[in-house]
Amino acid sequence: MPPRHWLSRSHPFTILLRPVAWVFGRLRALRERLYDFHIFKAHKLPVPVVVVGNVVAGGVGKTPLVMELVQRLLHMGYQPGVVSRGYGRKSKTCQVVTNHSTTAEVGDEPLLIARICQVPVAVASNRVQAAKALLTAHPECNVLISDDGLQHLALGRDIEIVLFDERGAGNNWLLPAGPLREPWPRKPRCRAHLVLNDVTRSLASYALDESGQQYALSTLADQTLHALAGIAKPDAFFQMLRDQGLLLVSTSAYPDHEDFAKSNMTHKLAASPSAIWLCTEKDAIKLWPRYPEHAHRILAVPLVLELDATFLSVFDVTIQSLMQQSKTL
Repeated sequence: MPPRHWLSRSHPFTILLRPVAWVFGRLRALRERLYDFHIFKAHKLPVPVVVVGNVVAGGVGKTPLVMELVQRLLHMGYQPGVVSRGYGRKSKTCQVVTNHSTTAEVGDEPLLIARICQVPVAVASNRVQAAKALLTAHPECNVLISDDGLQHLALGRDIEIVLFDERGAGNNWLLPAGPLREPWPRKPRCRAHLVLNDVTRSLASYALDESGQQYALSTLADQTLHALAGIAKPDAFFQMLRDQGLLLVSTSAYPDHEDFAKSNMTHKLAASPSAIWLCTEKDAIKLWPRYPEHAHRILAVPLVLELDATFLSVFDVTIQSLMQQSKTL
Protein backbone atom coordinates (compact mmCIF):
# COMPACT_ATOMS: atom_id res chain seq x y z
CA MET A 1 0.00 0.00 0.00
CA PRO A 2 1.26 3.54 -0.74
CA PRO A 3 2.12 5.77 2.23
CA ARG A 4 -0.94 7.52 3.63
CA HIS A 5 0.63 10.96 3.34
CA TRP A 6 0.73 10.59 -0.45
CA LEU A 7 -3.04 11.11 -0.48
CA SER A 8 -3.12 14.25 1.70
CA ARG A 9 -1.62 17.71 1.27
CA SER A 10 -1.98 18.49 4.98
CA HIS A 11 -0.50 15.31 6.43
CA PRO A 12 2.46 16.09 8.78
CA PHE A 13 4.80 13.89 6.73
CA THR A 14 3.79 15.69 3.54
CA ILE A 15 4.57 19.06 5.08
CA LEU A 16 7.84 17.79 6.55
CA LEU A 17 9.03 16.34 3.23
CA ARG A 18 8.11 19.26 0.99
CA PRO A 19 11.66 20.74 1.02
CA VAL A 20 13.06 17.39 -0.15
CA ALA A 21 10.40 17.23 -2.86
CA TRP A 22 11.34 20.76 -3.95
CA VAL A 23 15.00 19.75 -4.34
CA PHE A 24 13.95 16.61 -6.24
CA GLY A 25 11.84 18.77 -8.55
CA ARG A 26 14.66 21.21 -9.24
CA LEU A 27 17.07 18.41 -10.10
CA ARG A 28 14.48 16.79 -12.40
CA ALA A 29 13.80 20.11 -14.12
CA LEU A 30 17.54 20.58 -14.69
CA ARG A 31 17.82 17.12 -16.23
CA GLU A 32 14.93 17.83 -18.58
CA ARG A 33 16.53 21.12 -19.64
CA LEU A 34 19.72 19.27 -20.53
CA TYR A 35 17.66 17.11 -22.90
CA ASP A 36 15.79 20.15 -24.25
CA PHE A 37 19.10 21.84 -25.12
CA HIS A 38 20.49 18.59 -26.58
CA ILE A 39 23.32 18.42 -24.05
CA PHE A 40 21.89 15.02 -23.20
CA LYS A 41 20.83 13.11 -26.30
CA ALA A 42 17.50 11.43 -26.95
CA HIS A 43 18.12 8.55 -29.37
CA LYS A 44 15.77 8.20 -32.31
CA LEU A 45 15.25 4.62 -33.41
CA PRO A 46 14.47 3.46 -36.97
CA VAL A 47 11.02 2.18 -35.96
CA PRO A 48 8.13 3.84 -34.11
CA VAL A 49 8.40 3.66 -30.32
CA VAL A 50 5.50 3.57 -27.87
CA VAL A 51 6.31 4.22 -24.20
CA VAL A 52 3.83 3.00 -21.59
CA GLY A 53 4.49 4.52 -18.18
CA ASN A 54 3.16 6.33 -15.17
CA VAL A 55 3.94 9.48 -13.23
CA VAL A 56 3.08 8.00 -9.82
CA ALA A 57 5.35 5.66 -7.92
CA GLY A 58 4.18 2.09 -7.56
CA GLY A 59 2.38 -0.35 -9.78
CA VAL A 60 -0.57 0.78 -11.88
CA GLY A 61 -0.79 -2.18 -14.26
CA LYS A 62 1.59 -1.14 -17.03
CA THR A 63 2.60 -4.66 -18.07
CA PRO A 64 -0.97 -5.92 -18.65
CA LEU A 65 -1.58 -2.82 -20.78
CA VAL A 66 1.62 -3.47 -22.74
CA MET A 67 0.45 -7.02 -23.42
CA GLU A 68 -2.96 -5.78 -24.60
CA LEU A 69 -1.32 -3.31 -26.98
CA VAL A 70 1.11 -5.95 -28.28
CA GLN A 71 -1.81 -8.26 -29.07
CA ARG A 72 -3.59 -5.38 -30.78
CA LEU A 73 -0.54 -4.59 -32.93
CA LEU A 74 -0.23 -8.24 -33.90
CA HIS A 75 -3.90 -8.26 -34.90
CA MET A 76 -3.28 -5.17 -37.04
CA GLY A 77 -0.55 -7.06 -38.92
CA TYR A 78 2.52 -5.43 -37.35
CA GLN A 79 5.54 -7.13 -35.78
CA PRO A 80 6.06 -5.56 -32.36
CA GLY A 81 8.87 -6.01 -29.90
CA VAL A 82 9.08 -4.99 -26.25
CA VAL A 83 11.88 -3.43 -24.22
CA SER A 84 11.99 -3.31 -20.45
CA ARG A 85 14.29 -2.66 -17.55
CA GLY A 86 13.57 -6.14 -16.20
CA TYR A 87 12.90 -5.00 -12.66
CA GLY A 88 13.91 -7.49 -9.95
CA ARG A 89 16.31 -9.54 -12.06
CA LYS A 90 19.72 -10.49 -10.71
CA SER A 91 21.60 -10.13 -13.98
CA LYS A 92 22.76 -6.62 -14.93
CA THR A 93 23.63 -7.27 -18.57
CA CYS A 94 21.54 -6.41 -21.61
CA GLN A 95 19.72 -9.56 -22.71
CA VAL A 96 17.27 -10.63 -25.37
CA VAL A 97 14.72 -13.03 -23.88
CA THR A 98 14.93 -16.58 -25.21
CA ASN A 99 13.04 -19.82 -24.58
CA HIS A 100 15.67 -20.70 -21.99
CA SER A 101 15.66 -17.37 -20.11
CA THR A 102 14.82 -17.33 -16.40
CA THR A 103 13.24 -14.64 -14.26
CA ALA A 104 16.58 -14.22 -12.48
CA GLU A 105 18.16 -13.31 -15.82
CA VAL A 106 15.48 -11.14 -17.42
CA GLY A 107 12.81 -10.40 -14.79
CA ASP A 108 9.31 -11.77 -14.33
CA GLU A 109 7.35 -9.30 -16.44
CA PRO A 110 9.58 -9.47 -19.56
CA LEU A 111 9.51 -13.28 -19.40
CA LEU A 112 5.73 -13.22 -19.05
CA ILE A 113 5.34 -10.91 -22.06
CA ALA A 114 7.60 -13.09 -24.20
CA ARG A 115 5.80 -16.31 -23.29
CA ILE A 116 2.22 -15.05 -23.48
CA CYS A 117 2.51 -12.73 -26.46
CA GLN A 118 5.20 -14.67 -28.34
CA VAL A 119 7.06 -11.52 -29.42
CA PRO A 120 10.73 -10.50 -29.06
CA VAL A 121 11.62 -8.90 -25.71
CA ALA A 122 14.90 -7.34 -24.57
CA VAL A 123 15.91 -6.03 -21.15
CA ALA A 124 18.49 -3.50 -19.95
CA SER A 125 18.57 -0.63 -17.50
CA ASN A 126 19.38 1.49 -20.56
CA ARG A 127 16.27 1.22 -22.73
CA VAL A 128 18.16 2.42 -25.83
CA GLN A 129 20.66 -0.40 -25.42
CA ALA A 130 17.80 -2.88 -25.03
CA ALA A 131 16.05 -1.53 -28.14
CA LYS A 132 19.19 -1.74 -30.28
CA ALA A 133 19.90 -5.28 -29.10
CA LEU A 134 16.33 -6.32 -29.89
CA LEU A 135 16.37 -4.81 -33.38
CA THR A 136 19.73 -6.44 -34.10
CA ALA A 137 18.48 -9.86 -33.00
CA HIS A 138 15.04 -9.39 -34.59
CA PRO A 139 15.27 -7.02 -37.58
CA GLU A 140 11.74 -8.00 -38.58
CA CYS A 141 10.32 -5.91 -35.71
CA ASN A 142 8.75 -2.74 -37.06
CA VAL A 143 7.40 -1.16 -33.86
CA LEU A 144 8.64 -1.16 -30.26
CA ILE A 145 6.80 -0.81 -26.95
CA SER A 146 8.69 0.20 -23.84
CA ASP A 147 7.23 -1.29 -20.66
CA ASP A 148 7.81 1.65 -18.31
CA GLY A 149 10.48 4.21 -19.18
CA LEU A 150 8.33 7.34 -19.33
CA GLN A 151 11.08 9.20 -17.46
CA HIS A 152 13.88 7.47 -19.42
CA LEU A 153 14.33 10.44 -21.74
CA ALA A 154 17.31 8.96 -23.59
CA LEU A 155 14.82 6.78 -25.45
CA GLY A 156 13.18 8.78 -28.20
CA ARG A 157 9.49 8.06 -28.55
CA ASP A 158 6.58 8.67 -30.89
CA ILE A 159 3.72 7.86 -28.52
CA GLU A 160 3.58 8.28 -24.77
CA ILE A 161 0.82 6.55 -22.82
CA VAL A 162 0.43 7.70 -19.22
CA LEU A 163 -1.52 5.21 -17.12
CA PHE A 164 -3.34 6.05 -13.89
CA ASP A 165 -5.17 3.90 -11.37
CA GLU A 166 -7.77 4.86 -8.77
CA ARG A 167 -5.22 7.00 -6.88
CA GLY A 168 -4.97 9.54 -9.69
CA ALA A 169 -2.14 11.98 -8.95
CA GLY A 170 -2.54 11.59 -5.19
CA ASN A 171 -1.78 14.81 -3.32
CA ASN A 172 -0.05 16.15 -6.46
CA TRP A 173 3.30 16.51 -4.70
CA LEU A 174 6.60 15.12 -5.97
CA LEU A 175 8.45 12.33 -4.19
CA PRO A 176 8.88 11.86 -1.28
CA ALA A 177 6.15 14.29 -0.13
CA GLY A 178 3.77 12.76 -2.65
CA PRO A 179 3.63 9.96 -5.22
CA LEU A 180 4.67 11.91 -8.34
CA ARG A 181 7.86 11.06 -10.19
CA GLU A 182 7.48 14.29 -12.17
CA PRO A 183 5.07 17.25 -12.11
CA TRP A 184 1.55 16.66 -13.36
CA PRO A 185 0.38 17.76 -15.88
CA ARG A 186 3.67 16.87 -17.50
CA LYS A 187 5.46 18.20 -20.53
CA PRO A 188 4.94 15.76 -23.45
CA ARG A 189 8.14 14.48 -25.07
CA CYS A 190 6.56 13.56 -28.41
CA ARG A 191 3.64 14.46 -30.66
CA ALA A 192 1.19 11.86 -29.34
CA HIS A 193 0.61 12.00 -25.60
CA LEU A 194 -2.26 9.79 -24.42
CA VAL A 195 -3.64 9.63 -20.88
CA LEU A 196 -5.49 6.50 -19.84
CA ASN A 197 -7.71 6.56 -16.76
CA ASP A 198 -10.61 4.35 -17.76
CA VAL A 199 -9.25 0.82 -17.44
CA THR A 200 -11.59 -1.90 -16.22
CA ARG A 201 -9.66 -4.76 -14.66
CA SER A 202 -11.17 -8.19 -14.08
CA LEU A 203 -10.11 -11.82 -13.99
CA ALA A 204 -10.66 -14.36 -16.73
CA SER A 205 -13.30 -17.00 -16.07
CA TYR A 206 -10.63 -19.72 -16.21
CA ALA A 207 -7.26 -20.69 -14.76
CA LEU A 208 -4.24 -22.12 -16.58
CA ASP A 209 -1.79 -24.83 -15.65
CA GLU A 210 1.84 -24.96 -16.76
CA SER A 211 0.93 -26.64 -20.07
CA GLY A 212 -1.66 -24.00 -20.91
CA GLN A 213 -4.69 -26.18 -20.24
CA GLN A 214 -7.69 -24.18 -19.09
CA TYR A 215 -9.87 -24.93 -16.07
CA ALA A 216 -13.12 -23.03 -15.65
CA LEU A 217 -13.13 -21.30 -12.29
CA SER A 218 -16.66 -22.52 -11.72
CA THR A 219 -15.37 -26.11 -11.70
CA LEU A 220 -12.91 -25.30 -8.90
CA ALA A 221 -15.55 -24.16 -6.42
CA ASP A 222 -15.66 -27.53 -4.64
CA GLN A 223 -11.85 -27.73 -4.32
CA THR A 224 -9.70 -26.62 -1.37
CA LEU A 225 -8.43 -23.30 -2.69
CA HIS A 226 -5.56 -21.13 -1.52
CA ALA A 227 -4.46 -17.92 -3.23
CA LEU A 228 -1.17 -16.06 -3.34
CA ALA A 229 0.07 -12.96 -5.09
CA GLY A 230 3.40 -11.18 -5.32
CA ILE A 231 2.11 -8.05 -7.06
CA ALA A 232 1.57 -4.40 -6.22
CA LYS A 233 -2.03 -4.92 -5.08
CA PRO A 234 -2.47 -8.52 -3.88
CA ASP A 235 -5.70 -7.80 -2.00
CA ALA A 236 -7.37 -6.67 -5.22
CA PHE A 237 -6.49 -10.03 -6.82
CA PHE A 238 -7.90 -11.95 -3.86
CA GLN A 239 -11.12 -9.95 -3.97
CA MET A 240 -11.55 -10.56 -7.69
CA LEU A 241 -11.26 -14.29 -7.03
CA ARG A 242 -13.95 -14.04 -4.38
CA ASP A 243 -16.09 -12.05 -6.80
CA GLN A 244 -15.96 -15.10 -9.06
CA GLY A 245 -17.70 -17.03 -6.30
CA LEU A 246 -14.60 -18.83 -5.02
CA LEU A 247 -14.12 -19.59 -1.32
CA LEU A 248 -10.46 -19.11 -0.40
CA VAL A 249 -9.18 -21.09 2.57
CA SER A 250 -6.16 -18.76 2.85
CA THR A 251 -4.50 -15.88 1.08
CA SER A 252 -0.78 -15.08 1.04
CA ALA A 253 0.44 -11.64 0.02
CA TYR A 254 4.06 -11.18 -1.01
CA PRO A 255 6.05 -8.11 -2.15
CA ASP A 256 5.80 -7.16 -5.81
CA HIS A 257 8.23 -9.19 -7.97
CA GLU A 258 8.71 -11.77 -5.22
CA ASP A 259 10.89 -14.63 -6.52
CA PHE A 260 9.76 -17.06 -3.77
CA ALA A 261 13.35 -18.18 -3.20
CA LYS A 262 13.18 -17.43 0.54
CA SER A 263 9.45 -17.72 1.02
CA ASN A 264 7.67 -20.38 3.06
CA MET A 265 5.93 -21.84 0.02
CA THR A 266 7.65 -25.21 0.38
CA HIS A 267 6.03 -25.71 3.76
CA LYS A 268 2.64 -24.40 2.61
CA LEU A 269 2.53 -26.65 -0.44
CA ALA A 270 3.54 -29.70 1.56
CA ALA A 271 0.99 -28.95 4.29
CA SER A 272 -1.92 -29.18 1.84
CA PRO A 273 -0.89 -31.82 -0.72
CA SER A 274 -4.25 -31.90 -2.51
CA ALA A 275 -5.13 -28.21 -2.44
CA ILE A 276 -5.21 -25.94 -5.48
CA TRP A 277 -3.15 -22.74 -5.40
CA LEU A 278 -4.40 -19.82 -7.47
CA CYS A 279 -2.03 -17.02 -8.44
CA THR A 280 -1.34 -14.41 -11.11
CA GLU A 281 0.45 -15.26 -14.33
CA LYS A 282 3.43 -13.21 -13.17
CA ASP A 283 3.72 -15.38 -10.06
CA ALA A 284 3.12 -18.64 -11.91
CA ILE A 285 6.12 -18.29 -14.22
CA LYS A 286 8.31 -18.25 -11.11
CA LEU A 287 6.43 -20.86 -9.08
CA TRP A 288 6.16 -23.53 -11.79
CA PRO A 289 9.92 -24.02 -12.30
CA ARG A 290 10.69 -23.58 -8.59
CA TYR A 291 8.19 -26.22 -7.46
CA PRO A 292 7.89 -28.67 -10.38
CA GLU A 293 6.49 -31.43 -8.19
CA HIS A 294 3.53 -29.16 -7.33
CA ALA A 295 3.19 -27.40 -10.69
CA HIS A 296 0.06 -29.36 -11.63
CA ARG A 297 -1.88 -27.75 -8.78
CA ILE A 298 -0.54 -24.22 -9.13
CA LEU A 299 -2.94 -22.46 -11.48
CA ALA A 300 -2.61 -18.96 -12.96
CA VAL A 301 -5.67 -16.77 -13.41
CA PRO A 302 -5.14 -14.23 -16.23
CA LEU A 303 -6.03 -10.56 -15.82
CA VAL A 304 -8.40 -9.10 -18.41
CA LEU A 305 -8.39 -5.39 -19.31
CA GLU A 306 -11.23 -3.49 -20.91
CA LEU A 307 -9.84 -0.34 -22.51
CA ASP A 308 -11.65 2.86 -23.40
CA ALA A 309 -12.90 2.78 -27.01
CA THR A 310 -11.81 6.36 -27.70
CA PHE A 311 -8.29 5.63 -26.48
CA LEU A 312 -8.05 2.56 -28.71
CA SER A 313 -9.31 4.49 -31.73
CA VAL A 314 -6.73 7.25 -31.24
CA PHE A 315 -3.98 4.68 -30.67
CA ASP A 316 -4.89 2.79 -33.87
CA VAL A 317 -4.98 5.93 -36.03
CA THR A 318 -1.69 7.22 -34.60
CA ILE A 319 0.10 3.91 -35.09
CA GLN A 320 -1.15 3.59 -38.65
CA SER A 321 0.06 7.11 -39.42
CA LEU A 322 3.47 6.40 -37.90
CA MET A 323 3.85 3.14 -39.74
CA GLN A 324 2.94 4.79 -43.02
CA GLN A 325 5.54 7.51 -42.41
CA SER A 326 8.22 4.96 -41.56
CA LYS A 327 7.64 3.23 -44.90
CA THR A 328 8.34 6.44 -46.81
CA LEU A 329 11.62 7.19 -45.02
